[in-house]
Amino acid sequence: MKLEGKVAIVTGASAGIGRAIATLFAKEGAVVYAVARRTERLKELQECTKDFAGEVIPYSADLRNRDQAERIIDLACKDQGKLDVLVNNAGVMDDFSPIGEVSDEMMQNLTDINVMAPFYSIRKAINCFLKQGGGNIINVSSIGGLYGARAGAAYTMSKHAIIGLTKNTGFMYAKKNIRCNAICPGGVDTEVGSGEYMKDLNKTGIDVIMPSTCGNPRSGKSEEIATIALFLATDASSFINGQCIVADSGWTAF
Repeated sequence: MKLEGKVAIVTGASAGIGRAIATLFAKEGAVVYAVARRTERLKELQECTKDFAGEVIPYSADLRNRDQAERIIDLACKDQGKLDVLVNNAGVMDDFSPIGEVSDEMMQNLTDINVMAPFYSIRKAINCFLKQGGGNIINVSSIGGLYGARAGAAYTMSKHAIIGLTKNTGFMYAKKNIRCNAICPGGVDTEVGSGEYMKDLNKTGIDVIMPSTCGNPRSGKSEEIATIALFLATDASSFINGQCIVADSGWTAF
C-alpha cells in the first residue's frame, strides 16, 4: 500500500476526479477526509470504501466560506495528529463567456470556489506542515490554466491563478520539506459539464472556442487523473515540486 499511515484531505470528493482520488487514496491505505457540499454523496463514498485498507471520513462543507475551508484542516490535524496530503480539487466551470459578457455573480462564484477556497486551505495547511516538518499539496488546475481559450474568461483566470499559487508555494517552502504541485487535465468525463453555468452556454464564447476543440484526441477518465495524484502523494515523486503536470492525451502537444 502506497499511502499506508498517511492522512489526506480531498475536496470536491462527492463526484468526478475528487471522488476517484479519495477512493484510490483509501484503497492505498490513507485516512481520507472527503470534503464536499453533498453529504449523501459522501456517505455513499464512505460505504463503497468501507472494506478498503484505508478509511474515508465524510465532511460536509461549503468551501466558499473561509471558516469552513480552514476548519477541515484543523480537524484533520487535531483528530489524526497530522496532515500529510492536501488535494484541492473542488472547482466549477463557467459558461464560456468572454470577459465583456461575464456576470459579476459568476465571476465571484468562480473566484470563491476555484481560487479563494484553495488559498484558504493551503494557507491553513502550511502552518500544520511547518509544525510537523513537512507536507504535500496537490492542486487540480486545468489546461485552461496554461492556455488562453479552453473556457471562458472567469474559469481561465481562476485556473491561471492556481498555477501561480502552486509555483509560488512550491518554491517558497521547498526547503521546509513542503511540496506543491498541480495537475492540469484536458477534457475529462465528469459532472462539471452539467454544472449550473454549463446549462446556458454563452454563444459568443462557444462559437469562438469550439472549432478549436477538434484537436482533442479523446476525453479522459477521472481514474486516470487519480493515478497522477497518487504518484504526487508518494515519495516516488519527492523531487517534483512547483510543477504543472498536463494530462490531456496530447491535446496541447499540437
